[in-house]
Amino acid sequence: MAKQRQSGETCKQRGEWAELKFMARAVERGLAVTRPHGDSESYDVGVEHKGRFSRVQVKSTTFKRKGSYTCNIVGPKRQRYAKGRLDFFAVYLVPIDVWYVIPFEVAEKNASLNLSPQKGRKFSQYIEAWELLR
Repeated sequence: MAKQRQSGETCKQRGEWAELKFMARAVERGLAVTRPHGDSESYDVGVEHKGRFSRVQVKSTTFKRKGSYTCNIVGPKRQRYAKGRLDFFAVYLVPIDVWYVIPFEVAEKNASLNLSPQKGRKFSQYIEAWELLR
């Protein structure tokens, strides 16, 4: 079910909500999840399947313009994430309840992503691509 941003809700609160949504969806797909202690790691959630561990940075967006959802994939102070510090971005398009699971190396040169959930569009192969975490 989609979530509209509530009055007074902070970006941090929505981010925490998106992380919980991601963890629930991952567990539904047979993946084990863990969270690092504190806020000092570059990833939000660890995902493990049959001994393979992946570090996932969870993002969410409600911002839509010209048929695409825009999501910033930068960290604090708009810094890009360092190579080797995470493996995937999981981006949640809140209004339509759709997840993108995008390998870090595919998105690393971008500060933001424009995501259009139609087949054949850029990044469309990563829509609900949970199998990449296996």
